[in-house]
Amino acid sequence: MSRLVDLFEYGLDAPICLTWELTYACNLSCVHCLSSSGRRDPRELTTEECKAVIDELERMQVFYVNIGGGEPTVRSDFWELVDYATSHHVGVKFSTNGVKITPEVAERLARNDYLDIQISLDGATPEVNDWVRGPGSYDTAIRAMENLQAAGMRNFKLSVVCTRQNIPQLDEFKAIADRYGAQLRLTRLRPSGRGADVWDELHPLPEQQRILYDWLVAHGDGVLTGDSFFHLSAFGQALPGLNLCGAGRVVCLIDPIGDVYACPFAIHEEFLAGNVRGEGGFQRVWQGSELFQRLRSPQSGGACSSCKFYDTCKGGCMAAKFFTGLPLDGPDPECVQGYGEELLAARDDDASHPRPGQDHSHRTIRYSKSGKVPVRLGTRPIDPAAALDIKPNLARISNGGMPVNDLQDDPLADFAPSRV
Repeated sequence: MSRLVDLFEYGLDAPICLTWELTYACNLSCVHCLSSSGRRDPRELTTEECKAVIDELERMQVFYVNIGGGEPTVRSDFWELVDYATSHHVGVKFSTNGVKITPEVAERLARNDYLDIQISLDGATPEVNDWVRGPGSYDTAIRAMENLQAAGMRNFKLSVVCTRQNIPQLDEFKAIADRYGAQLRLTRLRPSGRGADVWDELHPLPEQQRILYDWLVAHGDGVLTGDSFFHLSAFGQALPGLNLCGAGRVVCLIDPIGDVYACPFAIHEEFLAGNVRGEGGFQRVWQGSELFQRLRSPQSGGACSSCKFYDTCKGGCMAAKFFTGLPLDGPDPECVQGYGEELLAARDDDASHPRPGQDHSHRTIRYSKSGKVPVRLGTRPIDPAAALDIKPNLARISNGGMPVNDLQDDPLADFAPSRV
């Protein structure tokens, strides 16, 4: 008898859920932003085009959309689109840094049963969080959770991207979630977007991977992961969830201009399947794309097929392999059996690795791993790695005090930059 996960490998008529980046506009400049967000793209889907996509998702019986960005709440029509989706039987989960979650907004959100919110926080203390997400962002997230709790909203999500700086804070993250009646959600750091520039410095160390795995096993179903860590299953026991790369099979991404990508973490032309503005809309892309058909065909496992853990880890994350320059049919760069490290060490020239296709950062100079071109991402007031006795090369991702609030030169920005 086939397992459900085996059926999912061959794809479904409609995605179970999809990620929809409504805008690249954002008031923050997180160093690991997977979509290199900051400024709006002038080609963004209009309100009516977004509603047309929602109508398609309703017809296809998609369970819910995971809306992100950028910071989705800064779109002037965001609440209109949320109300339209939930009134058309499409549930909405949206991720936010909390900048727009006022007491009044929190009360409105708490009244909608088809809505779920994820508050992003990447450090259990301001020192760790604000170095990654920007000064004041910790306080903004905590204030948003306070407002949601006061409004009576329960089981919203506290979403954490795991880095080597915050792995020691897992218990503290759980305590924060419990304090505000939230559910903790841990996700994996991918070398996508600006994250490609800092992955070497931020991704958990091998010994921390084991710490994370043991912690996830101990907490079972009480902590969500979104199947981010199925590569850790090679430690032995499979983690709760599908333990499957769902790219183009059960999930995909729609970006702000309507481009459809197989993977939410791989915004690159290599994984571009089509555009919702084309003939047949999203449904035709999902059901007829040559890329998606290829991803749904039987996979050999390549170099990983002889590993006894392949059935549980499935070779790991496609995006992580792609953006670190490893073969897609080879081991994950964070393979817990060490095979990925061997391939990473053998790479000839990491400057030639695939780069994210777009950059919407605030006046950001793209970072070169040669160290010749610095990234200007805003003040990072405290070095959390030093505080935790972890010493990556952090100097290359600091600008020595360049302010983040530079949206005033973007005539398309429909919001005032936050003073966070």
